[in-house]
Amino acid sequence: MFKRSVQPIRELILQALHEQGLETPLNQKRLVEAWPEVAGPLIARYTLNTYIYNQTLYVRLSSPALRADLSMRRQELTQRLNAVVGEQVIVDVRFS
Repeated sequence: MFKRSVQPIRELILQALHEQGLETPLNQKRLVEAWPEVAGPLIARYTLNTYIYNQTLYVRLSSPALRADLSMRRQELTQRLNAVVGEQVIVDVRFS
């Protein structure tokens, strides 16, 4: 009889992404897309742009008051965003 090695499809896909070097970009995309969920609908409404560069999430906001308030919550937001993705993708959040 043949002995089969059975693996879950999720594990196979993650392994293939890792081998192709696509795991990090995928996690970064998931993190950027999670911003409205983590920040909430009110903050998402004032968000103009989000992107990741050198493990830092840059968030462009249209409200200076909101920018100042969120700057004080940078560490909390970083932890919550990484928790949504399930890995440490970013180390800081910057607002402009």
